[in-house]
Amino acid sequence: MVERTEERIHLPDGTVLSGWLFLPEDTGPHATITMSHGFGGTKYHRIEPIARKLAEAGFAVSLHDHRGFGDSTGEPRHDIDPYRQLEDWRRVISHLQTLDVVDADRIGVWGTSYSGGHALVLGATDRRIKAVYSQVPTISGSESGRRRVPPHLTRELEESFAADELAQAHGKAPATQAFVNADPATPASYRAADAIKFYLEHDAPEGLWENRVTVQSNRRSRAYDPGAWIDQISPTPLMMLVATHDTVAPTDLAFRAYERALEPKELVVIPGGHFDPYLDGFDVSTEAAVRFFRMHL
Repeated sequence: MVERTEERIHLPDGTVLSGWLFLPEDTGPHATITMSHGFGGTKYHRIEPIARKLAEAGFAVSLHDHRGFGDSTGEPRHDIDPYRQLEDWRRVISHLQTLDVVDADRIGVWGTSYSGGHALVLGATDRRIKAVYSQVPTISGSESGRRRVPPHLTRELEESFAADELAQAHGKAPATQAFVNADPATPASYRAADAIKFYLEHDAPEGLWENRVTVQSNRRSRAYDPGAWIDQISPTPLMMLVATHDTVAPTDLAFRAYERALEPKELVVIPGGHFDPYLDGFDVSTEAAVRFFRMHL
């Protein structure tokens, strides 16, 4: 029987990250996996079942909300800064190392989508991490951004970024836009039907997740290329899971990045799109993660 307890990680600036700690039945200390959600999501977006599967396999599992999302505090809300998220995640790892139930020398990182990109950076820059699992990861925000926004609309987008920066300099609150929306007339981060369905169907308590994100989140995402770190993860083991028809974190970018990764590494390929590892590919993705962490933790 897996036990789930609440976690509160206090950061130096007063922000409190909220998480869940899943513990297997035996007393430990346990090899531990630290997890978080992707761009604009929360821990309520279909990640808890994965955390439970890992805990059932004998690992302690920590799953946290990034600042400004879900149960975590932090202002402005729904604002995504990848570098702050990375620094916060390092604090989570430090917090875990203080727990008696955690084996501080056997910590792995699990990331998906945007946090899959974070996992690559953390694995390359933090040797406390002993195994890196990166699922349908963001590889290049700049390249993905160029594909997502047609060239003739790029200038208008960049002008909206600049206008928001200027407005904030005059004391206005950060501008926000829809996170998912199919209407081309409505500014939104994602328009694909699978993204809309995934993000709008979640288990978050009423009002906890909103379909919006700050405009500057999108600017930062277009300047974030975590795949550049992939050849520096070695000698830490890496498993990358890639979906064959991923248009959110494009499949071809993931394959090219994996080629640059050094050994030890393993590639798992599943059919489908970006959200299939949580859905039809759930068994394949979770079984691969369990096998990988058992081998390396």
